[in-house]
Amino acid sequence: MCLLLYSNTEMSSVFLTKSSPRSLYHSIDYNSNTMYLCWHYLPHAIPVSPAQKINNKKILTGLKLSCSGALARQCVKLYPDCTVTIFDLPKVVQMSREHFLSPEEDRISFHEGDFFKDSLPEADLYVLARILHDWTDERNVELLSKIHQSCRPGGGVLVVEALLSEDNSGPLTAQLYSLNMLVQTEGRERKGSEYAALLTRAGFTTVHIHNTGKIYDAVLGLK
Repeated sequence: MCLLLYSNTEMSSVFLTKSSPRSLYHSIDYNSNTMYLCWHYLPHAIPVSPAQKINNKKILTGLKLSCSGALARQCVKLYPDCTVTIFDLPKVVQMSREHFLSPEEDRISFHEGDFFKDSLPEADLYVLARILHDWTDERNVELLSKIHQSCRPGGGVLVVEALLSEDNSGPLTAQLYSLNMLVQTEGRERKGSEYAALLTRAGFTTVHIHNTGKIYDAVLGLK
């Protein structure tokens, strides 16, 4: 009789166990059981088409701002005088409280809600990180208009997305993300000029587009 004993390596304990604060378990589960299955329908989706890690410091400093988790921490680190409210669905807020933020981070608070259905808290700056690519132009204008109404005078909204080049020739990562949006959502990746047009329709008067040179770029709309 042979007794075999198994144990996790240090790396697998950090990234693959559910209890680890740095666990990738849910991301892997999502990729396997949702994203992979959606891509199976890509050949059917293309004929009807209408057309990792964020570099948080580069995005936040690139636009010289004075103002979910990792972005909120980076913001309060870069700007000691600011406070951050994370607005998200109750389940997401619960997960953020448990896994991403420590109790001593008292400048970060939470607000549970649905940004299409519930009122938004007043603020100087709203950050939409990988949000608008999920939705149609009409739904985006609806959300951005709501933000414009809640935003304090002189404030704005920072859109963080993977921008397509103006001639649609790339970058390849953004093009692949757009295919991913096609099979999973009603949205798509967009050019900087397209986000600028959405912000203008929502009432924002000045728009700055900043290409970070990384996967994700930034578009700032000022009220």
